[in-house]
Amino acid sequence: MEQPTKRILSGVQPSGDLHLGNYLGAIKNFVSLQHEYECFFCVVDLHAITVWQDPATLAQKTREVTAAFIASGIDPKQNTLFVQSQVPQHSQLAWAFSCIARIGWLNRMTQFKDKAGKNSENVSVGLYSYPTLMAADILIYLATHVPVGEDQKQHLELTRDIAQKFNNDFKNDLFPIPEPLILGEAKRVMSLRDGTKKMSKSDSSDYSRIMLSDSKENIIQKIRKAKTDPLPLPENLEDAKKRPEAMNLLTIFAALSNTDTEKIILDYAGKDFSKFKNDLGDLVTSKISPISSEMSKLMNDKYFLDSIINSGKEKAISVADPVLKKVNEIIGFLSR
Repeated sequence: MEQPTKRILSGVQPSGDLHLGNYLGAIKNFVSLQHEYECFFCVVDLHAITVWQDPATLAQKTREVTAAFIASGIDPKQNTLFVQSQVPQHSQLAWAFSCIARIGWLNRMTQFKDKAGKNSENVSVGLYSYPTLMAADILIYLATHVPVGEDQKQHLELTRDIAQKFNNDFKNDLFPIPEPLILGEAKRVMSLRDGTKKMSKSDSSDYSRIMLSDSKENIIQKIRKAKTDPLPLPENLEDAKKRPEAMNLLTIFAALSNTDTEKIILDYAGKDFSKFKNDLGDLVTSKISPISSEMSKLMNDKYFLDSIINSGKEKAISVADPVLKKVNEIIGFLSR
């Protein structure tokens, strides 16, 4: 089987409204990667149901993520844009991988411990085992690279371990060992109310996050109310790192302006936050408002969105199915 050299798989969960962290941490990078790699971008609805989802809301949010991909600049003709659950090869390969992965490997996954907390006995089996599904998502397309945030690096290591063990166990070289891509500024966007916590749709305060659906007025108000300390803006990167709220706003500015944080620090060194927040508000609205407007148009055209999703499904299956057939042959399953 021919091996790709520069193929990417990545996805976004349809588990809530999209915010600035989703855009800067994932979608914005997808837009730039499409010019350098063969890209498979999916709405990972199978991962979303590891916790309870309202069915009608899940369907709505699945289309919304698809709309966000397109509105942000991802070309559905150039890339494979699809919904995970519509490609059954993901789940089939995930079962094979659950028989390759070791319990000890999954027990070391810190993100499960963080999400389960003290209720680990009552969470779904899917939440515990979903790193094997993530491995299947990646390897069913023989992806060579995966854009990941800091909190996903451990899961990619598990994917690499599974690929290596499969290749070794069955004495073949079917699966590549995918490499991580950690790109650009604002790899992890933090809360506007607490610079030590990740921006999250589950935060009780609406002022902790900027939603892609926020109006221009709401964005500017949230930036103005973003928590900062009483000191002027830091003079250098070392000082900024000691001030999490300031550092968060500076890295957001850098990411949206496609520059590095140190340059932004130098531009605003020693200045008051009021001027900086005005400039940041203008920058955020100039980038997010057009996306929000285009998303709204797309969401009002369900036929067009569903045609994009269906086309992406067919493209994804055309790549995934031959890989699954090869896996079945290697394992010893009878051919379909």
